This record gives sequence, structure tokens and C-alpha cells, in this order.
Amino acid sequence: MAARTAAKIPVVPQDVDDVVLGVGERNVHLTNLSKTFFPLAGLTKRDLLRYYADVSPLLLPHLRDRAMVMKRYPHGAAGDFFFMKRTPPGAPAWLETCSIEHDSGSVIAFPVIDDAAALLWVINLGCIDLNQWYARCDDVDRPDYLHFDLDPVKTGADGPTAFDVVRTAALLVKDGLDELEMPAYAKTSGSNGIHVYVPIERGPEQKEVWRFAKAFAFALATKHPDVLTAEYKIAKRPAGRVLVDYNQNAWGRTLASIYSVRPTPRATVSTPVGWDEIRNGIAIDDFRLDNVRERFAKTGDLWAPLLAKTKRVKLGRFL
Repeated sequence: MAARTAAKIPVVPQDVDDVVLGVGERNVHLTNLSKTFFPLAGLTKRDLLRYYADVSPLLLPHLRDRAMVMKRYPHGAAGDFFFMKRTPPGAPAWLETCSIEHDSGSVIAFPVIDDAAALLWVINLGCIDLNQWYARCDDVDRPDYLHFDLDPVKTGADGPTAFDVVRTAALLVKDGLDELEMPAYAKTSGSNGIHVYVPIERGPEQKEVWRFAKAFAFALATKHPDVLTAEYKIAKRPAGRVLVDYNQNAWGRTLASIYSVRPTPRATVSTPVGWDEIRNGIAIDDFRLDNVRERFAKTGDLWAPLLAKTKRVKLGRFL
């Protein structure tokens, strides 16, 4: 990767709809800034770009050196979306890419979000949330964290499992990881669940990480069957439970990153939270594009330990 230099937070202007914005030594063409992206919240594409510019000092360290899967909403959160892996033609010459060979033999050059210019470029494509690869580009088969997506099971006409059960599930996952002496960090998904991450030393391949996550999820669900399930087939999931989704650790899968805005009516944000906050009753809608900046200014990056090179779990001892 090219050397990076510190840059000021870019300011997206208010009084234009299209602009070539200077970001450090790079120029980014931003378009359709007045376009409504969140109708219920009254937020535009400009608001989305401004948010990402403001949180870029916290966000970028979690994205750097990782391939980015683009999930594009050209008409905003209420419109259709599509996934794009390959860096599109016409991308800036300065944009870093990460080439990954797939089982088909196809080599795909994903964009890499290494700085604020690249971040604003990908958001301008209509990406509301960010979905980065689990492993860094220098070894895309060996992740440096594992995670569990705690997803409330849909219960037909009654909707998904209540979020208080999701909070309980997160605490049960933490207890299970504590027994293995694994540090765990939580964030709201920004949608309807909670994500729990564990920093690990690079070494095991993705399939080995997935196998551990699967074994852990089934063991925990067996221990707490009234709250949890690890059944991946929808028809087998009991109502009122929370899925401990281990399968998101499979090769090529992604989750919305920390600090991602989600395509929800109120523009909720995937926000790092403390375990005491989960115990005390947080809600998904507590954290939104219009209010999280103040929180982040007070808390800093609660997930900084996931970036550290020390105190990472040696997963190999469990394999």
C-alpha cells in the first residue's frame, strides 16, 4: 500500500449539488448531494457524506488494507440496492485495490478504503454501509478477528424476536467467551441485532476460524436453548430465539463495519457499545446519523483494542 499522510477532515459544501472536493492531495468528484437518501429522517446524500467525513478518523483504521465489498443504493435507503465487488471502470488512478482469487479462478480487484478520499469516493457511489473483508490484503485467507452476528429470529406475523432478548443473547455470548478467556467487543448492528467480535492472532485460515465459531455457537445454543439457536436452516429455528450466526465467518462473507450508517428509515448507525450499556438496556434507535457524533466525541474509539497487535487470542490452541 502507498504511504499515508495525515489529512484534515474534509468539508462537504452546502450550497452546491456537484463538486470536485480536494481531500489532502487528491480530488474526489461528489455528485447529487441534494438527493434524499433517508426520506423519513429528511437526510440527503450530502448528510451521509458529511457524517462519514466527520467519523473518518475513527473509522479508517478499521478499514485500511482490507478489500471492500460495495453495496450500492443509488436511490437511497428506500430504493433497490445491488452488490459490486470489482472496482468499476473510471475509478480514480490513486485508488488502492486488493486482488483476490475466487474458487472460479476469477481474480477480482476490490477497492481499498485507506484514506478519506477513498472513503468519500465509495460513499458517493451510493454505498450507505461499508462491508470490508475480514482478513487484510497481504493474506486474505487469514483473518485477524472472528465474530458472531446475533440476529433475532423472525416469528411470522409477530415480527422478529424482541431486542431485549438480543441483549440477553449478547451477554450469554460474552459469558461463553469469558470462560475461554477471550476478550469480546460489542456493537449494535444498526439493523436489528448485535455483533460481537474477538481479536485473534493471524494464523488459522478462514475455514478454521469458521469451524471454531460454529462449534462455539452450537455449544452455547445447547446450553441456553430458551434464548439461543445456531440452526442455520430457517425452518428449524425456534420462534422467540436469537440466532448465533457463525456462518458470517465463512470465506468471502462480510458484515456492516463499525460506524456504518445502515439503510434504515432513521439512518441508524452500527455503534460500539460497552457491556454495561447492553445490561442497562440500549436500543438500536439510540444511535443515529443525527446524534452519534456527540457520543463518539466523548467515547473515542471503544474498539481500539481490535486494532492493537498485542493481547490477541491465539485461536490455534482451540483448534
